[in-house]
Amino acid sequence: MPGKVNPVMSEMVMQVAAQVMGNDASITWGGASGNFELNLMMPVIAHNLLESIEILATAADAFRAKCVDGIEADRDRARALLERNAIIVTALNPHIGYDNGARIAKESLATGRPIRELVLESGLMTAEALDKALDLKKLTEGGIA
Repeated sequence: MPGKVNPVMSEMVMQVAAQVMGNDASITWGGASGNFELNLMMPVIAHNLLESIEILATAADAFRAKCVDGIEADRDRARALLERNAIIVTALNPHIGYDNGARIAKESLATGRPIRELVLESGLMTAEALDKALDLKKLTEGGIA
């Protein structure tokens, strides 16, 4: 398919995680098999632990270099999605009431129009009060005041 991008780096990290989980099971079994302060499983424990450390470090570095470095947020797209997310109407409940909030949320979901636009259109809040109540950054920091 032209233009298709495969998520090979994410898949590689999942494969490494699977291997590390297998190594962990082996290490756990090896640790449980020791007798009288002598654990004949010590070589397999050491091998699997060192392998896990190595492949996790390599995977993290490769994932950073080939996938994470250079990623930039599309702020306009994120804001547009947030403005259309019906959950933000919850922050308006103290200002417009539950019933009005439910009506606005349902209309937003049905029409795809932003919550902010619908609240202003309905005359339930002023633009200034709405901006203060829907400070999206502040809403991510916990607590609604």
